[in-house]
Amino acid sequence: MDWRPTLSDRRGPVYESIVDALAADIASGRLHRGERLPTHRALASALGVDLTTVTRAYGEARRRGLTEARVGQGTFVAESRMRAPRSAAAGIEFDLSMNLPPEPIEADLEGRLTRGLAALRHDYGISDFLSYQQSGGSERDRGVAADWLRRRVRIATAATLLISPGTQVALMSLLLTLTRPGDVVLTDRLTYPGFKAAAAAVGVRLVGVAADDQGMDAAALDEACRHHVPKAVYLIPTLHNPTTVTVTQARREELAAVIRRRNLVLIEDDAYGCLEPRAQPIATLIPERSYLAASFSKCIAPGLRVSLVLAPDRTAAAAFANALRAVAQMPVPLTVALVLRWLADGSADAIIAAITAEAAARQKLAAKALLGQVYKAHPRGHHLWLTLPSAWNRTEFAAHIQRQGLALVTSDSFSVDNAPEHAVRVALGVARGRADLVSALEVLTVALNAPASASRIV
Repeated sequence: MDWRPTLSDRRGPVYESIVDALAADIASGRLHRGERLPTHRALASALGVDLTTVTRAYGEARRRGLTEARVGQGTFVAESRMRAPRSAAAGIEFDLSMNLPPEPIEADLEGRLTRGLAALRHDYGISDFLSYQQSGGSERDRGVAADWLRRRVRIATAATLLISPGTQVALMSLLLTLTRPGDVVLTDRLTYPGFKAAAAAVGVRLVGVAADDQGMDAAALDEACRHHVPKAVYLIPTLHNPTTVTVTQARREELAAVIRRRNLVLIEDDAYGCLEPRAQPIATLIPERSYLAASFSKCIAPGLRVSLVLAPDRTAAAAFANALRAVAQMPVPLTVALVLRWLADGSADAIIAAITAEAAARQKLAAKALLGQVYKAHPRGHHLWLTLPSAWNRTEFAAHIQRQGLALVTSDSFSVDNAPEHAVRVALGVARGRADLVSALEVLTVALNAPASASRIV
């Protein structure tokens, strides 16, 4: 209630200055989620401005998702960024199918985006980013990216790093570079659907390898190499999608040894690595035969479409750049410039920290709601992998839960061998706020405890 923004150093309309100051104070920690703000009249009096100015400012702050109004109580700092609802199928109230990072209020994504673009315009002019740029990024861009990535991935160098417009484009380009139609690539029996789609598009056959709670089984990988003579292996060793498993260090070393002995190429998808920075990629153990794709989609925002790809050497990097150029020409210069500015000035670290904290809070809400259920989760992950009760099969449960207004993804989407377990992925980050997530989890728990015969009631 004592909040009073500093406006003297801000330009533009007063109401916008109030909103910008509010966003800045939230980002700096001066204001905290759930904190009550002064009434319209009290803030207008404190600032010496018209009541209508404050009313307009509070309305704009609410539109941006910075605040929420509670009937009879006042205006409060929002719990999390209230992203606009995604378009969903008719009858779907809660869509937990898309694996997105949350948008916590502390990340101040919109504010950082606005300020970052303004800074780029001031320093370079926007038109500089509207023309063709070097495929894979300029030498300077790759240097900035490598300096940041090397804090977590010690093998990162500008000479072998390329900037891709998202990991999906990188995966397609890598398959075009490394394989031919009919080749075999090994992966987990449950794997990222985007990689399945890319493999199908280029005519590559995926073969699933058995795994346990520590990740892909090294002996099973060795046996699969003997039977199938694969060209490569695709792994998500950190916060695996969908099972959430993070491969232990000992298992990483075992897998690296098999990959080296069998003369395989490793394609390592590091989409979630920023959420678990202590886990060193397998690529650091066998850099001479590894491609590592580190994405910002799960730790900042998927719409940026920026991914950093490390190749084994300069020759491999050049071949990958040619494929990247054929698939997508280049990454989007404006978003690359924005991300690189965030990497250099510390904004990226602040955003990742805020998103990680929000992900941890949502995992705690899920653990409370799903007490007694069988599932796998990582304490800072964006999703969980839920094994269905024995009374349910995945097809009937998916149909039943959809009729209750909740969308999830079943194991079929991730299966390589078409014999998936009866399980579903529950995406926690996509919920617009914690309150929506709690409501969605309530629907889920009621459905899990309902008899399977309920799915046949019409």
